[in-house]
Amino acid sequence: MNVMNGLRVKALLAAALCAVTLGSASAAVDVAGVKFEDSLKVAGKDLVLNGAGLRTKFFVKVYGAGLYLPSRETTVDGILKSDGPRRIRLVMMRDTGSDDFGNAFMNGLNNNVSKEDKAKIITQISKYGEMFALLDAIKKGDTLDTDWIPGTGTQCYLNGKKIGSVLPDQLFFNSVLRIWLGDKPADSSLKEKLLGAPKA
Repeated sequence: MNVMNGLRVKALLAAALCAVTLGSASAAVDVAGVKFEDSLKVAGKDLVLNGAGLRTKFFVKVYGAGLYLPSRETTVDGILKSDGPRRIRLVMMRDTGSDDFGNAFMNGLNNNVSKEDKAKIITQISKYGEMFALLDAIKKGDTLDTDWIPGTGTQCYLNGKKIGSVLPDQLFFNSVLRIWLGDKPADSSLKEKLLGAPKA
């Protein structure tokens, strides 16, 4: 009887563990039909979804955005000082010309990064712009990841494929984040979501 009871307990524990594992594997945040997983790996490190939301322009859905960090942060300062790898993921919800995307990028930088900081990373800003100039368009459903990898730099991926060169300065990556997290963000509602505000 003791053996049977022990087997039952083990079976129950295994079932419970399986349920928890399956639950965490399937957990995701839904942003207008786009799924952002609760966790992923960058440079071999586990990152958690800090927040995710929708970028709209004139009521048109442009993209879903998700911010991944080593641990959750609720302030801009905490995010910019976060140790370890980080990722900002954009999933396009409409086709966007590379020129339009590049202009939006530059507007975001100009609105949120000081002239002094931009002067320090002007070469990297130029290379980032050149990268998008090589693309005809970014299409609906495309995923654009911009990763910060300590000791390496900023690397971009389009649908999992590396694009552009590595940009070494952490100031550049933080400047990119300021497009969504700065004092004049691309979308104030999205900023709140990336900072972990509860989904409405």
